[in-house]
Amino acid sequence: MPRNSSPRRRAGALTAALATGALATFATSPAGAVAGDAAADGSYASTARLVIGDNLRACTGALVDRNWVLTAASCFADDPAQPQALAAGAPKWKTTATIGRTDLTTQAGKEAAVVELVPHQDRDLVMARLATPVDGITPLTIATTAPTAGQTLRVPGYGRTKDEWTPLKLHTGAFTLDTVSTAGIGTTGTGGAAICKGDTGAPVIRETGGKAELLAVASRSWQGGCLGTPATETRTGAYNTRVDNVAGWIQQTRAKAAGWKTQALVRSDANLYFASRLYDGSWTPYEDVQAAAGNIGGVRAVATAGIDTSTHIIALGGDGHLHYAIRKGDGSWAQRFVDLNIALNDLGNITQVSISSIGNDLHVVVVADDILFHTVRNGAGEWSAFGVVTDVAGPLKGITSISAAGAAGGELHIAAVSGGKIYHTLRNAGGKWGAWGSVANAAGATAPVTAVAISRQNSDLNLALIASDGQYHTLRFANGDWQPMASLGGVVGNVTGTSISAAPVDTDARFAIATTDNKVLLTARHADGTWATPESLDVSTIPGSHTGTVITGTL
Repeated sequence: MPRNSSPRRRAGALTAALATGALATFATSPAGAVAGDAAADGSYASTARLVIGDNLRACTGALVDRNWVLTAASCFADDPAQPQALAAGAPKWKTTATIGRTDLTTQAGKEAAVVELVPHQDRDLVMARLATPVDGITPLTIATTAPTAGQTLRVPGYGRTKDEWTPLKLHTGAFTLDTVSTAGIGTTGTGGAAICKGDTGAPVIRETGGKAELLAVASRSWQGGCLGTPATETRTGAYNTRVDNVAGWIQQTRAKAAGWKTQALVRSDANLYFASRLYDGSWTPYEDVQAAAGNIGGVRAVATAGIDTSTHIIALGGDGHLHYAIRKGDGSWAQRFVDLNIALNDLGNITQVSISSIGNDLHVVVVADDILFHTVRNGAGEWSAFGVVTDVAGPLKGITSISAAGAAGGELHIAAVSGGKIYHTLRNAGGKWGAWGSVANAAGATAPVTAVAISRQNSDLNLALIASDGQYHTLRFANGDWQPMASLGGVVGNVTGTSISAAPVDTDARFAIATTDNKVLLTARHADGTWATPESLDVSTIPGSHTGTVITGTL
């Protein structure tokens, strides 16, 4: 920002306090830096400098995701005193974020345009999506424990100082936490520190055990000691909007950005919940699917597949019918549950369902009345009639587990468990089915199998299973050869699985294993053949007993 920019243009006047001890609010444009010490080079690198419009406003923010900066909604509102009026969507004024450049005279860090705003409905908060991801700079972690009075906090900002209108370095100051409310905290600067114009949206950081975490963002202050503030104003108090208790909203907003995600659908008793795993391994809060997409009388089984950014879901409802819904990448529902038994065929006693995407087509395989059926929904949303797979692939009775996966060349693979053994068939791109083949004969036998899951990975097909003596894995190569069956005990440990799901996520084949102790283990086979360290999907916040988890990958 030019050093000779007009202070009147960059910063608005402060309104009078409404009550004794209340903090002043911005009446017009926020703009300025913490009246404190210059930050050491490279420290607080996640702090963002925001230039809004043609030097119309300047604010501070924090990188909380490689795609998102969290700051104050008042920075972008037409009337900064009314941040709740800020509309979601593209910012009204061109906005540039500079992250990781604590010394503005250098070229360190990254610059990116802000292309989308997602304001919080009830607080002076907004998530600002960047046009390009910022990699190489660690985002600031959101605090997970509530603030308490007496804590010492630190605020870095790019606003004014006591003697500079537009500092060229990031400054930081120490603050004492005075008061705590549901929506915010009151702080007082120490050692001459104050929140000045231009620090609006600055991260309020709590440092514990050498770890920095984002507790709040600066919203408004008295600005005592800041350049341009009357000398008679000596108060350094500030009001800061809490973020620790809106972490779920932050996670849900983060999930709106493009990029590979693992989507999980968790059954608990007869209920169904949805969550997204983000690139850093964190998860969004669970969403009640029936509350969002329609009540289908409980969920007895579920299958899912990703197509681009959307998650396609087919659930076997309490009425014994198949119901189909689509959840978009932005969290909205493109289609609430529709009854496929009415829209397509009224299949009989449905016991198994699996789905997979091939391009923009959705393939559905169903076991009903001990018969295996297949249908396709094409990219235009048109469904084919159910065909009987066992009429062309050969008879296979008593199917107790089934999994479908698309593979190279438009092939659809099916693995089915019958009599404790796994059988495999495929449908080529022309629609022709092959005969069933025994996986045990091709890859080696295991103890009796109870569940199977398959997933493509490059040109190969991953197959993982749960047997009575543990979990196993094999590969079917593109030429039709099978890798010898191998135990997954060295990957997931000594666990007893009850169900398994698999999905391609970027270059990985990811697996979710539900266990008898009401847990879900997640792991992945990387493209180089190595395996990821298992992690647990936390299902403790879901009421009831966990009855199965399925996963898919979306962009």
